[in-house]
Amino acid sequence: MANLLSKTLFSLSFMVRAALSPVSFGVLAVVEQDGKVVLVRHSYTSGWKFPGGGVKRGEPPAEALLRELREEIGLTRSAAPELSGIYSRRIFPVTNIIALYRVRDAAFAFTPNLEIRAVMLADPAAPPPGASPAVCRRLAELTGQTPPVSYW
Repeated sequence: MANLLSKTLFSLSFMVRAALSPVSFGVLAVVEQDGKVVLVRHSYTSGWKFPGGGVKRGEPPAEALLRELREEIGLTRSAAPELSGIYSRRIFPVTNIIALYRVRDAAFAFTPNLEIRAVMLADPAAPPPGASPAVCRRLAELTGQTPPVSYW
């Protein structure tokens, strides 16, 4: 029941945001810890994804990223975020601009919450089954297996 409610609320908030602003700005992170990367499983969508979220009006992207990481995975410390790339993605009538950061030397204390159900540490050279196609593309780029592209 909670999962259905989460998906419904996410869909409604997405539709409202799309109607109010056809361009959204998000931040995601390749959080690195001991040679592994942090992937999350959301309550409202399937697959393993990078942690992150939306940038609030007037909020600097790197600050938004750190806020989202504290909320989602319980980030307790890290090196300063390093911008890795800017990507574009179209979802129905909305254009989503995504700033991807690398966050090295991270420490976190994850507790499952309404948005994030699980966290895993994954080998960046071999993403786990169920990793989203975008996660697989970004990790292949970051590990030098493929050249970068501009689309998420």
